Amino acid sequence: MTSELTPIQRLGGEDAVRRLVDRFYDLMDQVPEAAELRALHPADLAGSRDKLAWFLTGWLGGPPRYVERFGHPRLRARHQPFAIGERERDQWMMCMRRALAEHVADDALRAQLDEPLAKLADHMRNRQEA
Repeated sequence: MTSELTPIQRLGGEDAVRRLVDRFYDLMDQVPEAAELRALHPADLAGSRDKLAWFLTGWLGGPPRYVERFGHPRLRARHQPFAIGERERDQWMMCMRRALAEHVADDALRAQLDEPLAKLADHMRNRQEA
């Protein structure tokens, strides 16, 4: 029964998470509407790709790859040096939703992930809009 599977199992495992993350960063790097978000990242996205893939693997119910390497994610604290407002949050979600739409055929899984991902993205905001 599908409901007994973890989200990462429904997604297709760690390789599927990596493909999703790679597409997310490809979009962020290429889509002009994500320019402010892209500007917050280093020129070489390899480390960002790894960290997000490791984090999402554990977040989706798989092995805690990120925690094994870095300890508790402390996401808000780790993102504090970067000015993240509504625009950046919305750009992150735009890229994630597009990557999910392209890589996750399971409509129910995409719907199940949308709200928690949106809450996660919103939690990273640390700047008020003018």
